[in-house]
Amino acid sequence: MSQETGRVRYLTVEEVAAVMRVSKMTVYRLLHSGELPGVRVGRSFRVPQDALDAYLRSSSTVPLPEDRGEGRLSS
Repeated sequence: MSQETGRVRYLTVEEVAAVMRVSKMTVYRLLHSGELPGVRVGRSFRVPQDALDAYLRSSSTVPLPEDRGEGRLSS
C-alpha cells in the first residue's frame, strides 16, 4: 500500500493545460483571476488535482454522467 494515500497531488501548469486541452497562457489567466486555485512555488505555479477536478465539474456545460438522473436525457 502506498504511503501517499491522502496526500494532495500537485500538477504543473503544463500538466493542467494538457488535461484541459488549452494553452498554458489560458491556465495562467485562470490562476491570476482566481478562477482556478493554485500555489506559487518560487516563480512557478502548482495546481492541486482536487482543485482542477472541482473546477472542471463546476464549469462543465454538458452534464456529466454522475450529474444526470438515471433514465433521464438532458436537453
